Amino acid sequence: MFKLENVTSKGILTIDHLEIPAGTITCLTGESGAGKTSLLRLLNRMNEPDTGEIFYQGQLLETLNPVALRRKVTMLSQTALTLPGTIEENLQMGLALTDREPRSKDELMKVLETTLLKKPLSADAEKLSGGEKQRLALARLLLLKADVYLLDEPTSALDEETELEVMSRFIAEVKQERGTVIMITHSKRLADTCAERRIVLKKSTEDDY
Repeated sequence: MFKLENVTSKGILTIDHLEIPAGTITCLTGESGAGKTSLLRLLNRMNEPDTGEIFYQGQLLETLNPVALRRKVTMLSQTALTLPGTIEENLQMGLALTDREPRSKDELMKVLETTLLKKPLSADAEKLSGGEKQRLALARLLLLKADVYLLDEPTSALDEETELEVMSRFIAEVKQERGTVIMITHSKRLADTCAERRIVLKKSTEDDY
């Protein structure tokens, strides 16, 4: 799905060759400052490489429309974004901003159940805890039915048991749709449980994977 050749970025990343196949759950691990977030941002053109080429499904990434690309390759940043309003409004807003049709209340409740967010749709999103906001953000992503989910520490505010259950359920839904997950995590247990493939980034000129 993704192929990177001779890519460098901001003096942080140096990747001679890397391939990430479709339909897999890939975990990015490694010490802070090794370029994990930078790599994610390259994959949906939030950042551009200084040198080298990145391909998505055989097409040179720089030739693809960034907005259209991000509808297929969607990213969840480390800080979960919530908008003023209810949980329902937050879920529907994600669809509206990507020109997708609104979903029924039953569909919205289903994604909340998947992410273990036991709150009514009428609840104020801004009053949620940090962990609840992360689960709301994951639920919002599931509604998009993207091809690729780029997740930057999606469970950092959750306890160990909850993060495993939430991510296992999230991944099961993505796999059912034949999607791809590329996830940064510092949780060894989460990586051990969920990863089908790992990429370990180091603070050096080479990437060990």
